Amino acid sequence: MPGWRFERDALAKEFKFGSFREAISFMVRVGFEAEAMDHHPDWANIYNRVAIRLNTHDAGGKVTAKDVELARKIQAISWTG
Repeated sequence: MPGWRFERDALAKEFKFGSFREAISFMVRVGFEAEAMDHHPDWANIYNRVAIRLNTHDAGGKVTAKDVELARKIQAISWTG
């Protein structure tokens, strides 16, 4: 998946949007997908940027298929790449 990297036992990516409103809109959309999967990202928002880290706490903080699935869904939601 473009732009995703493996770092410190997590899948990670930073998304940059045109505005704060776009970044928050993206986070809300991702939030609905994450909640449906009962799998929630570690993330941070600073103005137009959203940094996401995915790993599975129930698996000792390692990356699992659940993380890959959520990353794919996040990638499909994003309109910035």
